[in-house]
Amino acid sequence: MNTLRYALSLLILLFVFSCAKTIKQSETLVSKNENSTYTRYVNTFIGTAPLLDPKIIGYTPPKDWRVWAGLVYPGSSLPNAMVQLSPMTEYGSGAGYEYEDTLIYSFTHTNKGHWNLCNIPVLPVTGPTQGKESFYSRYSHAQESASPGYYGVLLQDYQVQVDLTSTLRAGYHQYTYPSSKERSIVFDLSKANNHVRQWSIQQVGKNAVQGHQDVGEKIYFYATLSTELSSLEKRGENTRKGLAILHLKDGGKSVVDMKIGLSFVSVENAKQNLESEIGDKTFQAIRKEADATWETLLSKIQVKGGTDKQRELFYTSLYRSFLWPALRSDTNGEYTDAKGNKAKADFKYYTEPSLWDTYRNNLILLGIVSPEVAVDVIKSLKDVGERTGFIPTFFHGDHAAPFIAGSYARGLDGFDVKATYNLLLRNANVKGGARPYIEEYIQKGFISDPDIANPHVETKGKAGVSKTLEYAYDDYSLAQLAKALGDTANYRVLMKRSQNYRNVFDPKTRFMRGRLANGDWIQNFNPQYPYYEYMYREANAWQLSFFALHDMPGLISMYGGAKPFEAKLDSLFTLPWNPNYIARNVESMIGQYCHGNQPDHEAPFSYYFINKPEKSQHMLDRIMEELYGIGENGLALCGMDDSGEMSSWYVFNALGVYPFSPADDRYLVTVPIFDEVRWTMPNGKQVLIQKAGKDRALKSILVNGQAQKGYFVSHDLFRNGGELRVVTGN
Repeated sequence: MNTLRYALSLLILLFVFSCAKTIKQSETLVSKNENSTYTRYVNTFIGTAPLLDPKIIGYTPPKDWRVWAGLVYPGSSLPNAMVQLSPMTEYGSGAGYEYEDTLIYSFTHTNKGHWNLCNIPVLPVTGPTQGKESFYSRYSHAQESASPGYYGVLLQDYQVQVDLTSTLRAGYHQYTYPSSKERSIVFDLSKANNHVRQWSIQQVGKNAVQGHQDVGEKIYFYATLSTELSSLEKRGENTRKGLAILHLKDGGKSVVDMKIGLSFVSVENAKQNLESEIGDKTFQAIRKEADATWETLLSKIQVKGGTDKQRELFYTSLYRSFLWPALRSDTNGEYTDAKGNKAKADFKYYTEPSLWDTYRNNLILLGIVSPEVAVDVIKSLKDVGERTGFIPTFFHGDHAAPFIAGSYARGLDGFDVKATYNLLLRNANVKGGARPYIEEYIQKGFISDPDIANPHVETKGKAGVSKTLEYAYDDYSLAQLAKALGDTANYRVLMKRSQNYRNVFDPKTRFMRGRLANGDWIQNFNPQYPYYEYMYREANAWQLSFFALHDMPGLISMYGGAKPFEAKLDSLFTLPWNPNYIARNVESMIGQYCHGNQPDHEAPFSYYFINKPEKSQHMLDRIMEELYGIGENGLALCGMDDSGEMSSWYVFNALGVYPFSPADDRYLVTVPIFDEVRWTMPNGKQVLIQKAGKDRALKSILVNGQAQKGYFVSHDLFRNGGELRVVTGN
């Protein structure tokens, strides 16, 4: 009997210990620096988990589909950096990391979340490598942790603890091996999220390697190790299954540091970047610097009140808002230009922004918090324009116009405004550039689509409704810049063209509707059916029928006034989504409204324009509460983050100010979720936002104690500093 009691007691103790260990490990999911006030709120795993609930998605995903939600990475990066050092659990996926996966294949050095990049994959391994064609390891979330400038995980199959941190242009790997024998590092250079055309690697001295990956553009690297190499093994160099293995000498310390610099210009520049940014610094020093960089940025917006979950979502969203555009010039100022030639500039050269996604709010947030980066992004766009003839667009529309015009209106003028404006005029008028079908648009006032008997989600077309609506807003945006520069003639032409949105509004059905080349309405018309590029770009008629950011009074009048407009808007949010209508990235539905994609993100605010702000606030609160940080572990997001667009939407609405029309220097005031916000501007001025009242229905707006007419506040609040008081009922 005593033996049995002893055995039972032992089992109970083991069970308790196991539970305690599990709880303790799960608490280390987010790596928290106790000296950090704001980075400790950031959970880089939010957005990595799958979205599974059909009630949220709007349909039941087909077998083996992963809905395009989140698509973010948990690894190390600095704001708008060249290097994003993060684990890969699946190549060909959005950001390479999917929370439900159980294997890590490598750690890559570039990322965005758009099925591209994920370059220079490396993986530390132990044991014999001969005969093995692929390398990977199991891992557990209980042995994984991360913060904005750090990522760590135990590779269970090799018993290697991996710790990663980074600078702007370099990554720092620290591998703790179980012993000092049979240690290797695999450079799996035939893999990336883009097709690898060519790769190379060479040993340099006793403890360094250099090389490149060619994925249509060349990414160069230079890496040093804290221990000597015994050999560099190359397998199938420049083949699709080729890789290289760095075999480390036996003996010495079990901890191995690998420092790696990147460049999009040359190996020499990669080495210089590494030496300039890391040099002889320790891992802990670089990690501390990364944390301090993020702490400085995040501390610019300090909040009081709200729940723990809301603060976590806010600071995580703020962090994600500053990962893209990404730096592409080296410490010596060199970069590879749009023509593939080496160039040099006195500004930092950045990638093209994801304009279709980020022109709405992300780039406005960038301009407020990091104006020097926003100006350099504009200079980079101008640089592309000078070399190609056109300011680049991204995916759809011509949204460099609202980005640049709005930035100038908000006081960013540290670029050649006139030359940039002239390039934008070419975009708006010359075919072969940023605006497909621009001749038809100018001639007819709309862009047509073909007559197709039985269109389906992937039917090819011009996306004529979307293009017409977006070009009309882009024309309005450019008109504001023309006006500011005194170009009256172009201002008048562009403002007239900005009314072209009316030409795709069908007064009979009260929808934005596709037209044939002869001007007739497309007859095979189902306003609930989503298309990728037939009439609508990743949307249906419901989702595009409230888009006139520059002329909401005009749009409302076309519906017949406030009451019919309100009724139509109510239907947008209440008409059930047909679960048989499946377009992979048209998901996360509230009625017909799709927050999981961008085209209708203005719709929840539209009640403001019929003097019903409380109805907008109800919808905004529902979106923030039900579509961010959701799922079993609170780690899912609706929709792709799209380079910070979804995140910056949350940031603005949590704070209570939203750039409804990004080309204009004013903000729609909503009810913040925090009691108090202190927002410090780069010029040292401070904006204080306070919420007064217990409910969520907006009653009045005061700026510096003065009651405001309407629902907008000027950018002067941010330019000069001041107090915004948002008063609700009760």
